[in-house]
Amino acid sequence: MQLPRASGILLHPTSLPSAYGIGDLGSSAYRFIDFLQQSGQKFWQVLPLTPTGYGHSPYMSFSAIAGNPLLISPELLIQEGLVEPDRYHRPFPADVVDFDQVIPYKQQILQDAYTHFLSQEHLQEEFTEFCEAQADWLHDYALFMALAATYPHKSWHQWQPELARRDPQALAAAREKLADTIGFHQFQQYCFYKQWQNLRQYANERQIQIIGDIPIYVAHHSADVWAHPENFALDPETLDVAWMAGVPPDYFSPTGQLWGNPIYNWEFMEQDGFRWWINRFQHLTKLVDWIRIDHFRGFDTYWQVPAGETTAIKGEWQEAPGEKFFTILLDKLGSLPILAEDLGGDLRPEVAMLREKFGFPTMKVLVFAFGGDSSNAHLPHHFQENTVVYTGTHDNDTVLGWWLKIGSHERSRLVDYWGLPGMPRAEDVPWLLIRIALASVARLCIIPLQDVLGLDNSARMNRPGLAAGNWAWRYTHIPEGTAEKLRHLTHLYSR
Repeated sequence: MQLPRASGILLHPTSLPSAYGIGDLGSSAYRFIDFLQQSGQKFWQVLPLTPTGYGHSPYMSFSAIAGNPLLISPELLIQEGLVEPDRYHRPFPADVVDFDQVIPYKQQILQDAYTHFLSQEHLQEEFTEFCEAQADWLHDYALFMALAATYPHKSWHQWQPELARRDPQALAAAREKLADTIGFHQFQQYCFYKQWQNLRQYANERQIQIIGDIPIYVAHHSADVWAHPENFALDPETLDVAWMAGVPPDYFSPTGQLWGNPIYNWEFMEQDGFRWWINRFQHLTKLVDWIRIDHFRGFDTYWQVPAGETTAIKGEWQEAPGEKFFTILLDKLGSLPILAEDLGGDLRPEVAMLREKFGFPTMKVLVFAFGGDSSNAHLPHHFQENTVVYTGTHDNDTVLGWWLKIGSHERSRLVDYWGLPGMPRAEDVPWLLIRIALASVARLCIIPLQDVLGLDNSARMNRPGLAAGNWAWRYTHIPEGTAEKLRHLTHLYSR
C-alpha cells in the first residue's frame, strides 16, 4: 500500500495525561486526537499495545496479541457503572509513570470492576461473544497469566513439569481451579479491546490513521512461547532459551544489546507455513491501520547469542527466510500497510533488497543525519519518496537533548546544510528539524511529541542497553498555539 504525503505524531498512550498515574484510553486520548486533527496531522504512531513485562518495556511482553491492561481507562469504567466514582483518587506524579505504585493500584480498580461486572447480566452476552471470537489466543493467554500469578517470580519453564509441557489433564485441572482468575484476565482483555476500538473509530472518523508496532521478538516468559514452544529456539531438556536475540555493538551500546528474547525456530516456522506469524499480523490489522515492523532486518539476518552470555558481543549472524515469509504473508492476507524499521549502520544490501521487493517504506532519522559528510543516508537530499522520516524515535534522545550534547562538527553541519545565518538558539532547534522533516520529499513525516513540545533529555522515552528507568515519560499539557503552529507548517509543505 502506498503512503499519502502526510505527517503525524509519535506518542505512546502511557505518556498521555491521566489522574490515574499512567496514560490510558480515556478522555485525554480523545483530546489528543482532537489536537492531531486541529494541527492537520493524519497519523498517530504508538508503541506496541501489548502487556508489559520485565522493565515495563512494550517490546518485552507477556503476549504478542493481548492488550495492556494498564491502558484501560478507569474513567470509562466509571461511565459504564463498573467502578464507583471518587473512590480511587490518589496523588501521582504528573510527568512520569511510577510503575511500582501504578500497577497494584490499577489492578485493584480492575478487580473491583470485574466483581461488579459479574453481577451485570446484561453485559454477559457481549463478553461471551468476545471470548469466543478471540479464543485462538485468549484462552492460552488467560490461563498463562493465571498460572504466572500462581508461580510468582518463576518463568513458565520452571513451573511443574506437566504444566510447563502442557499436559492436557494438568491444563484442564488448572482451568477448573483457576477459573475466576482466568475470567478476570479475559475481562481485562474485553475492556481493553472495547475501549481501544472505540478510540480507533473516533480517530478514523477524523481521518487520522493509527500506526501500530509489531516487535520482531516476544519474551520467553510469554503465553506465545509457552503455548507454541516449537516456534522458538529452546533447550529441549529445560525449555529455557537456547539462543538469545540482540544486536552487536553499535551506535547505542559498545557491548551491543542483549534482549534475552528467544530467537525463532525458522526451520519449523517455514514448514508450518509461518502460521504463528500470519495469525499475529492478522490480529494487529484489526487494531491499527498501519504496521511498523520493529527491527525489520531480523527477517533477513538476525544476531543470535548463546545462552549464558551477559553481553551481545559473542554472537553470530544467521539468515532468516524473509522473502519466503513475506511472499506467503501477503498471499494469505493481501496487500498490507507495512512500514519497515530498517535502521542500522551495518545493514547488508539484502535488507534493502528485501524491503524494496515488497514495496515497504524505509525509515530515516534526522538526528542521525549530521554526523559524517554529505554521503550520510539520513540527509534529506538522499531520500526517496517511499520513506518515513522522523526527527527522532523513541529509542534516541529528543532533538533538544541531542543538540545540547553533540559536538561542534554536527552543529556546524546542520547550520551549513540548512543555510542558516548563524548558530541557532537551542530552543529553536526542535522546530528547525521539524521544518526540515516536513519539507522533505519523504511521503510520511512522524514527529515525537517531545520535539513538538521542545523538551530536553528528561523527556526521553527509552535508553537502549539500560534495563531500568525507561518508558515512564508523560506530558502534562500542550501549550496554546502549538496546534496552529504545526498546522501552518503542515499545510506549507503540502502534508
